[in-house]
Amino acid sequence: MKKILLLLIAIATYNSVSHAQVYGDVDGDGIVTSADVTEIYNILLGNVPIEHEYVDLGLPSGTLWATTNVGANSPEGYGDYFAWGETQPKEVYNWSTYAWCNGSRTTMTKYCTDSSCGYNGFVDNKTELDPEDDAATANWGKEWCMPSFYQILELIDFTTSEWTSRNGVNGRLFTSNINGASMFLPAAGAWSSQLVDADSWGYYWSSTLYDSEPRYANRMYFDSNGVNSIAGSRMNGRTVRAVRRSQ
Repeated sequence: MKKILLLLIAIATYNSVSHAQVYGDVDGDGIVTSADVTEIYNILLGNVPIEHEYVDLGLPSGTLWATTNVGANSPEGYGDYFAWGETQPKEVYNWSTYAWCNGSRTTMTKYCTDSSCGYNGFVDNKTELDPEDDAATANWGKEWCMPSFYQILELIDFTTSEWTSRNGVNGRLFTSNINGASMFLPAAGAWSSQLVDADSWGYYWSSTLYDSEPRYANRMYFDSNGVNSIAGSRMNGRTVRAVRRSQ
């Protein structure tokens, strides 16, 4: 009953006053305390931040890699697919649906280093995603982000990977050459108008534009033969494995 009453008070106050305080015996210990109404509202409705797990591979940069893809609930889950610089999945991935162009591959409106690719010659020379355009940050919070191209290269250079299967899902297991810790990345394929290459290829975005050809962004890809890095068209839907901004 007390939780219901607090929730009703919080909802009423939340809808009328921002950053208001609610006073009451929240813990039932006879002590009246105050709390921010937004905090109570989120706690009572279960809107609390999800703690995503990560692995320390002992990398020189100190980068900590998530153990699941953005949108997945397990290490072998594919998760969601994102066009580069977009933060929500969608049904169709092409230039006409891409957020950062005006309908075609020669009309870029953000992250453009070549006027021939920009809308009316637009150039901003941005080569790293802003936090608001980062699928990891937007979905998991400010502690997380998509890995830079440097961080992907570091992962490849300081781990040994092998093609394997986990719970029936193909992918590559990356094992640190420094401390022996490991993480599994599923071969989740990519998405255009449908899912392609699932269970045979993995394509993972970096946060870094391919600056000599701004219609592309850097990514990691792998199959049963090995792992490498190569640029891919920004408008395609690919998976994201996040890294932590801070421990």
